[in-house]
Amino acid sequence: MFDLTGKLAVVVGGSRGIGRACCEALARQGARVVVGYAQRADAAELVVQRVREAGGEAESLRLDLSHPAEAEATLAKTIQQLGRLDILVLSAGISIDGLLLRLKEEDLERQLTVNVKGSLGCARAGIKAMMRARQGRVIFLSSVVGETGNIGQTAYAATKAALLGITKSLAREYASRGVTVNAVAPGYITTEMTASLPEAVTSAMLQGIPLERAGTPEDVAAAVVFLASSEASYVTGQTLRVNGGMYV
Repeated sequence: MFDLTGKLAVVVGGSRGIGRACCEALARQGARVVVGYAQRADAAELVVQRVREAGGEAESLRLDLSHPAEAEATLAKTIQQLGRLDILVLSAGISIDGLLLRLKEEDLERQLTVNVKGSLGCARAGIKAMMRARQGRVIFLSSVVGETGNIGQTAYAATKAALLGITKSLAREYASRGVTVNAVAPGYITTEMTASLPEAVTSAMLQGIPLERAGTPEDVAAAVVFLASSEASYVTGQTLRVNGGMYV
């Protein structure tokens, strides 16, 4: 079940957190993995090393979504060199928190550029290759905040909500070519991004989770593996919530 042997997967934002867990989980199922990173080449190479030590195939690739056109061109060139693309996981994203009236225009633009424009550009490069092969899996990493909203995260929530609309639209556009497009919406997950939250905020978040624990990157990666597999061939345009019941 969930056998990905012979598949090529690119994970954009694969060097840390949820993206790292996705790389390792996809590799365990047999996929050859390209670990996309923006700045931390050392972190990406560490993921590559872990995958190889576990018997998998991996390599790293710089894909900085703060420069969408450049990232799209780089991904397109890489796909051409590798000869195929079966799975594209768009996990890269940034959050710059702040109340709307204090939100700087440059911070709003940066989040829109990375989270939406950058993801769309990479999706475009990936889908072009998948259309020719008449098969493929595109998986966006959204967030529970994109569905519920959150104080101080208006811009971030807007970008993550945008990915849900993009998922539905692309699913309709490319289903006839054998390409499925889905999203995963994590809830409160223990990552570097959440580790910096004040203890009072963390405690309040946990009280709102029926399963009474934070999720792990591996919890999210398991959902990604399912959506990337042949077992999910009849699933498209959907958002799979991995949130412990935080939002249903």
